Parts: sequence; C-alpha cells; structure tokens
Amino acid sequence: MLHARKQASYGHKVKFQIYKLQLFVFPVASRLMLKAGIVGLPNVGKSTLFNAVTRTRNAEAANYPFCTIDPNVGVVTVPDDRLNILGEISKTQKIIPAAIEFVDIAGLVEGASEGAGLGNKFLANIREVDAIVQVVRCFNNDDIIHELGSVDPIRDIEIINSELILADMAAMEKRRLSRIKKAKSGDKESKKEVELIDKILPHLDTGKPALTLELTDDERITLHDFFLLSSKRTIFACNVAEDELADAQKDPDSHAMVTKVREYAAASHDAEAIVISARIEEELVELDPDEAIEFLADMGISDSGVSTLIRAVYHLLGLRTYITSGEKETRAWTIRHGDKAPAAAGVIHGDFERGFIAAEVVAYDDLVTAGSKTAAREAGKLRIEGKEYEVKDGDVVEFRFNV
Repeated sequence: MLHARKQASYGHKVKFQIYKLQLFVFPVASRLMLKAGIVGLPNVGKSTLFNAVTRTRNAEAANYPFCTIDPNVGVVTVPDDRLNILGEISKTQKIIPAAIEFVDIAGLVEGASEGAGLGNKFLANIREVDAIVQVVRCFNNDDIIHELGSVDPIRDIEIINSELILADMAAMEKRRLSRIKKAKSGDKESKKEVELIDKILPHLDTGKPALTLELTDDERITLHDFFLLSSKRTIFACNVAEDELADAQKDPDSHAMVTKVREYAAASHDAEAIVISARIEEELVELDPDEAIEFLADMGISDSGVSTLIRAVYHLLGLRTYITSGEKETRAWTIRHGDKAPAAAGVIHGDFERGFIAAEVVAYDDLVTAGSKTAAREAGKLRIEGKEYEVKDGDVVEFRFNV
C-alpha cells in the first residue's frame, strides 16, 4: 500500500522560471503547441535525449545528479517524409513541418513527493506538461554512476510512478477536505467531485496510476480539472548502449532490459516503449545530414530511435497532421484527433473557421499515386467535404471560406 507515505510538504510549492530556448530560425506550422516532459531518475540520459531531439547542446548532460535544475524547453519539429514528397509534386519553395515542445525536467529521487531532492519543483514542472516521456536506463556503464548503485529499469520506473501517485493522493485528500462541506450542504459540483475522489483514492492506494482507472465520459471531464500527475499519457524511452542499438531495434526482445520495460509499460500503463540511443543521436548533432546518414549506415541502422520517439509522442498527445501544399509552401498543420473541418481550418486563421464553406480533400496516398491534384480529381479521389467531416492524418486540404 502507498498510503503510508502520504504528504508531508506537498503543499509547499516552489516557484520556478522557464527559459525558452530559441532553437529554430525557420517557422513551424502549428498554433496548437503541446508539451511533453522528459522525466527519469538522475543519470539515465534525460538531458542527453533532450539535446538529441532538439539538435542542441543547451541542456547540461553531466555525470552527477541534478545537473538539470531549471527545466530546459525546446521546440522540436516532427519528422514527416510526406512533406518532401508533396513538395516535389507541388514544386514547393518552402517546407514547414509540425512541431511540439519538449521539456527537460530535473531528475527525480525517491521521496520527491515529500520534498526530497528537488521534490516539489520536479512535481510542479511535470504538472505543466501534457504528456510524459519517461527515460529508462537500459545500459550498463561503470563510468556513468547510477543514483541507486545498480541498473534496474523496472525499479526505476516504479520509483517514479510511486512518487507521482503519492503526490496525487496528497492532492486528492486535500481537495476532498475542501469540497466535502459544500457537498453536504447540497452543492452538486462538490458532491460530484467528492464521489469521484472517493473512487480515485482506493485505486491510487493500490499503486495504480489514475490513467488506468475506468471512468465514465463525465468523470473524465471532471478528472481533467484535477490535473493529476499520474493521469498523463506516458511513453517509455529505453536508452540503450551505442553498440546494442542495432540489435535492439531489429528485435527488441533480444535485449533483456528492453523486454522487461516493454512488458511493464503495456501492463501498467497500456503504453508504448521506444528503443533509443540518446548518446548516438547526440553525436549526430555535430554532423551534416550526409555525414549523419553515413554514420548511421556504418552502425547498421537508419535512425537512432529519436525520430520514431518524436512521432510517437506527437500521436500520444492526441495530435494529427493535415497538409496544405502549393508552389509557395508545403506545410503541416497540427490538429487534435477527431477535429472536424471548420476547427481544422481555424488552425490556419480564425476567419477560415468562421466563414467555412467546404474543404477540398485528397488523401496523401491517393495524391502521390495520382501524381498531381489534377490527376487525383480526374481519378475521383478528390472530394468536397462539409462541416461534419473529421479531418484525417495525412489529408491534403484546401479550404473554401467566405467572410
């Protein structure tokens, strides 16, 4: 039971300042910018991974705990080969990819929910992000110290999960006390919150994250307002040694630590585990594109795993991409999964949504097969869709509107 280690100093928030890094001089496509927080124990490769995904060395990656204190924030473009292919079809002058933000958060230690290490600051930083990338050390290296003296990925994951759950329990008990008097006096919203909290607390006390609790649609709406740490969608990044990456990518089950993480992630979070080598990708920062391709080829791989991770995080955040393509530019626009055509148009400009008439849509695969919009129209693959159309990932769209 987790109940025995509940709040001591949870309510003492630590103020912090985020300094945004200007990582790119070219524009990125989305007005919808969500954040993924990179978390893990000290010295598991968090800052190295941040430097890899942002193509910088702005995050200090040192061989001692808490080399990251204030979170580093970087805008990361989402790898999408479709843009270059459509750019060739449209003879585009400029390619503009979608983007998300990654936040490198200080390493957590056991007892963080009670203020240990950077405790409250760490938890406050996680509360600000929309999803979690939990970096798990899956390599042995005597030159890189581990906070607990040995490498055990499942133990490390469980420490972090326990601290998030304990912090959530403290928050829920505090919220319950503030609502219960109002609930007894007949306040319907307070009564609804207390009933949900009474459902959440026993679940958390068994060591399970709020994310895995079965709830009704109405309960999920209420849960969202609680901002629980353990309710955030999570993806696990298995950080392996450079010389183990090729085999681990080809057959993840050939790597004992990766296998354990994959099984644990699926069972505990219904989550995905991606194999990466942050160290390899960090080395690629110094190389030009052709040199990077050659470097990876010599290792028998085409990607360090970071591109796969970025795309997986993008989808984990519930984000999808539609594309506009013409001579001036080919651009990826970010929408939420399930957005209908007017909302998708509004990502470009509010006037597009207010004056929406119709969307001219062709699926990416159909457009590439046809070779041009004209050929796609002649083949019957280009459609006119109305306000109820749910825009799909990879749709190539042109909006008609009138204001």
